[in-house]
Amino acid sequence: MAKCEVCGKSVRSGMNVSHSHIRTKRTWKPNLQTVRAVVDGTPKKVTVCTRCLRSGKVNRA
Repeated sequence: MAKCEVCGKSVRSGMNVSHSHIRTKRTWKPNLQTVRAVVDGTPKKVTVCTRCLRSGKVNRA
């Protein structure tokens, strides 16, 4: 399962609910990007969500 390596955000599940209240399963996927980031002083490819990138939690290499 895809997961952000900084905050741990992953796929969430729930229901689509129509106007007539018919419920079907659906998923919400995080916007994950593979970027080169500095981890323990060395550049490494990590999978992070765009929220972590935008808030500055990741030091890009």
